Amino acid sequence: MMAAPATAIAGGDTAWVLISTALVLLMVPGLALFYGGLVRTRAVLNTFMMSVTAVAIVAVQWVVAGYSLAFAPGSLIGNLSWAGLLDVGAAPGPYSATIPHAAFAGFQAMFAGITVALISGAMVERIRFHVYVLFAVLWTTFVYDPLAHWVWASDGWLHGLGALDFAGGTVVHISAGTAALVAAIMLGRRRDFGKAALRPHNVVFTLMGAALLWVGWIGFNAGSALAADGVAAIALMNTFAAGAAAVIGWLTIDYVRGGQATAIGGATGAVVGLVAITPAAGYVTPMSALAIGTLGAAASYAALQWRSKTSIDDALDVFACHGVAGIVGALLTGVFATKGVNAAGANGLLYGNPALLGIQALAVGATILFVAPVTALVLGPLKAIGMLRVQLTDELSGVDVSEHGEHAYDDGEMSAFASSALMISEPIVIPSRGDKAA
Repeated sequence: MMAAPATAIAGGDTAWVLISTALVLLMVPGLALFYGGLVRTRAVLNTFMMSVTAVAIVAVQWVVAGYSLAFAPGSLIGNLSWAGLLDVGAAPGPYSATIPHAAFAGFQAMFAGITVALISGAMVERIRFHVYVLFAVLWTTFVYDPLAHWVWASDGWLHGLGALDFAGGTVVHISAGTAALVAAIMLGRRRDFGKAALRPHNVVFTLMGAALLWVGWIGFNAGSALAADGVAAIALMNTFAAGAAAVIGWLTIDYVRGGQATAIGGATGAVVGLVAITPAAGYVTPMSALAIGTLGAAASYAALQWRSKTSIDDALDVFACHGVAGIVGALLTGVFATKGVNAAGANGLLYGNPALLGIQALAVGATILFVAPVTALVLGPLKAIGMLRVQLTDELSGVDVSEHGEHAYDDGEMSAFASSALMISEPIVIPSRGDKAA
């Protein structure tokens, strides 16, 4: 995303950005289904709520101050000149030469909201809901907004260095993955982690969620061209190609390792490929997109296998899939980017400019080194006073009931599960989780 020379508002560009905003919003129910299918029945409602509520909470924060902190002029963070969306209206803005400034602000609000929702996958089945709401406000203010300013604002320091992030590889996915890993470590493991097989309760939900995410990702990536033009068309094609390549790559690994092509593996592969292409979508050729999707899937699969052998309970493998694929995509942007696709971008390693790979690596490192400690600072005080987790009995009976007073399914399963969980005394060996991720 970058500013363009000032010109008159174009109806086609405006329509495309408005449609893209709606498509990104469609990713919220897609993510809710994707995550909700992977948890157990006693937590599916809470998982849905964390996806939906994140967007609502961040939308309010974005109007009040978030947009201004992310995109208004400033050094390390924007000033408050656009607080309350003051002067952000029907006229073009500095980042949206052919669309209303308000359209750009609304489009960006979707990115901020979905980033917090992604993090929730590491927290499911054990975090207090009101703490998650507070986390959403604080994390967006102190992590997302400054990082978005660094990468996308016209005076952001990473933007000034020439770092390329077309639609959120660093700002959305690496930041969400890093924050998820920190949150998983600070929250601690679920009480029955390593003692019971933590199986997905509805694979169809997850597969349908991945399909909706894929549709929404068209707006996420192609909409980031901020115009109905050739760059948007390339970004759309690259998004489709990378996702498809990653599905094939993940299913191939599934089949070679286990003799079966799993539905959860295919759904996860699609999401991983979409993550990997996000920073590169408007800067690379479709053939490069195929390579990025395939390599992103391989790296995320390996990271998921590594995580499954540790004691870290990143419940839906947010870091392995979003963090690692985001890192791969950001670095490969430095390899495959070409000005032949987008004159506003840069040439990468394969096109005679190895310096871009170094800049991309710097952006990745800066993102991780900033997000990890600040996320810990946000969660630290809440952990210190014992507010992060629900009580043991509530966790075993289900956070749907303890946090919302409702059941996703009224079939008596949760109380039965709670009774059996309390009786567990011997660890149960969990099979490889190569087909379960988020």
